[in-house]
Amino acid sequence: MRGLHRVKMRVNGRDYELEVPGHERLLDTLRYRLGFTGVKEGCGRGECGTCIVLVNGEPRNSCLTLTARLDGAEVTTIEGIAPPGKLHAIQVAFIETAGVQCGFCTPGFIMVAKALLDRNIDPSEEEIRNWLTSVLCRCGSYHLYIDAVKKASEYLKKGVVFIDERDVREKLHLRVVG
Repeated sequence: MRGLHRVKMRVNGRDYELEVPGHERLLDTLRYRLGFTGVKEGCGRGECGTCIVLVNGEPRNSCLTLTARLDGAEVTTIEGIAPPGKLHAIQVAFIETAGVQCGFCTPGFIMVAKALLDRNIDPSEEEIRNWLTSVLCRCGSYHLYIDAVKKASEYLKKGVVFIDERDVREKLHLRVVG
């Protein structure tokens, strides 16, 4: 795909109209044009999953996806899964289970977990494991991520989708610095 391409897409609930080169990756569009730095680049080859976002509800490696092919698409990044001042139940579950470790792969895991739980609010451990295989963690904390998805499932089954950030900080005695 050569030349510039006009692309209209919705990212995290907001409409964008962009002119992008045909070779521009969605990863670069999201991080460098639009400022969604929660999208991480690990391998750049679609092997590690740290760059996973949802495109029309489906998990996609943004490092392998050309922005020019996404005209009319809806894209969700980690920044778009909860309204301002709130955390999604999945994010809270990852915090509560210490499923964040170094944090580099966490957005990829959370996005995959969201796609799974959007389809099946009560997945088996085998389903969770299968879905999470698309993201690699250098810390090796997979058991924590599995626990986090189970905990998030429990929240969602109770109808708890969003939780106020302040409540999470108070519950966990976290202090915001800066």
